[in-house]
Amino acid sequence: MIPLLQSKPWAIPLSLLILGSLFWLPGLGAVHLFDWDEINFAEISREMILTGEYGRVYINFVPFWEKPPFFFWLQVLAMQLFGVNELAARLPNVACGLLSLYFIYRVGKELYDHRFGWWWVLAYFGSILPHLYFRSGIIDPVFNLFIFVGLYGLIRAYWVREGWRAESQRNGFWPYLLGGGLALGLAVLTKGPAALLIVGLALGVYWLLERGRWYLSLGHFILYGLSASLLTLLWFGWETWQNGPWFVREFTRYQYRLFSTPDAGHAGFPGFHAVVLLIGCFPASVFALGVLFRRTSETEARRTDFMRWMKILFWVVLILFSIVQSKIVHYSSLCYFPLTFLAARYLYGLHRAEWNWKTRFGGGLVAIAGLFAAALLLIPLISSRIDQLLPYIQDPFARENLEAEVRWSAWSWLPALVLLVGVILFLRWRSQQLERAVPTLFLTTALFIFGTLYFFLPNIEQYSQRAVIEFWKEKSEENAYLMSFEYKSYAPLFYGRRAPGARPESRDNDWLLRGAVDKPVYLTCRVHKAQKVAQLGSFVEIGRKNGFVFFKREPQR
Repeated sequence: MIPLLQSKPWAIPLSLLILGSLFWLPGLGAVHLFDWDEINFAEISREMILTGEYGRVYINFVPFWEKPPFFFWLQVLAMQLFGVNELAARLPNVACGLLSLYFIYRVGKELYDHRFGWWWVLAYFGSILPHLYFRSGIIDPVFNLFIFVGLYGLIRAYWVREGWRAESQRNGFWPYLLGGGLALGLAVLTKGPAALLIVGLALGVYWLLERGRWYLSLGHFILYGLSASLLTLLWFGWETWQNGPWFVREFTRYQYRLFSTPDAGHAGFPGFHAVVLLIGCFPASVFALGVLFRRTSETEARRTDFMRWMKILFWVVLILFSIVQSKIVHYSSLCYFPLTFLAARYLYGLHRAEWNWKTRFGGGLVAIAGLFAAALLLIPLISSRIDQLLPYIQDPFARENLEAEVRWSAWSWLPALVLLVGVILFLRWRSQQLERAVPTLFLTTALFIFGTLYFFLPNIEQYSQRAVIEFWKEKSEENAYLMSFEYKSYAPLFYGRRAPGARPESRDNDWLLRGAVDKPVYLTCRVHKAQKVAQLGSFVEIGRKNGFVFFKREPQR
């Protein structure tokens, strides 16, 4: 495979396009968007299209200060091409995935060789969370790519300045420095100033490790910062010029609140992200441990330097978001780049006989794969006997969720088998046929993910949100007000197809509950809140399903 891929300049991009298209596009829009983030972001993009207001972010047709607009512009483009639907909402991340894989291949090949670049691609593509995120409609994959490209540009500028490689001299110092700054600016325009904080911390740690030596001049850092600020300031400046400082002020307050308090109840223990990365980035996480705590000796200065940068980036992100009070899985997703690099470097070191295989890594592969396989085998088994568990479940909403009529395929065990076979083949071929073992492990893991999504995700959605999503889709054709009661959801907006121009009072839940409404109000609540809605006296229950209760209020005559 490797000589074939090396033979033509277009072979790698074409191979990655085929690989990504085969695994990421099928079924991309088969499952509804999930609350909150996916539906929230898709709704913002839908409202951009409806209002024609692309310079400002809105939700429920009022300004939304939590996110800058760049990712929504990408979603809008996809929706203009493919319609306002799930596929279009997730498509930007598929494109981001293809670009990410190609970028890390180029970086790996520049640093080492074709094999290393390809193994880094496989480690990223064939690990669970990195693979899954490119099938989602969340912001982080685009955000992470821009941060990584921005930091890499500065690293390469430093290498040129040090004269570590003649080829770098031909590419030039300024394109790397200024281009990296622009990429970092796009990261800020995608999600916010966390990008500057992460890169700034990484630069500071590197400076400390260099014992205070300025590896670039102060003027270069200023130009890098100005380049990073250019696009961001253009948009923030335009926003302030048009609408005053309100958005910038609220956006800044939100960013501080996100770091200092548990957002929307997303609290967790300090080691949350370490566990997420170990389990969620399987199998790359197991191999990365072989390098993460090892002092490696490289044959070139730039390899040694890049290894240092990757370890710094990994620890900065992990420690930062372990300190941050909000604990959400994707907050540590920038770690996927350095983590998969370290995994590829460990495997590459095995290939070059730089170090020996540790039995504990084999045990780690078997243990984590066994954990995933057991979960996949047990879920359908438990579901078939859910009536025996219901008496022990105290939460009425969870109990009714689990009473959903879900049919499990007789073939739902296949993904677990594929994963276990991949691990076994890797361990069998590792010592003599590593070039065969590495692609086998990561591609079978990708197949495991694909199969799990196919067999499990629709059923999981049926347990969780499908009933209420289908209710909102059904009511989207009516001229009515839609609301959720005492739980946060963006589904009434996106799937209810809320239109602009509604009465301002309709955004006030108290008015919808008790005011003089001029058209019907449809309300959904969780089952344990149904009595509270009924006590209002103006709502009539019209149905219930899977833990959700549906009500209707007629307008006063």
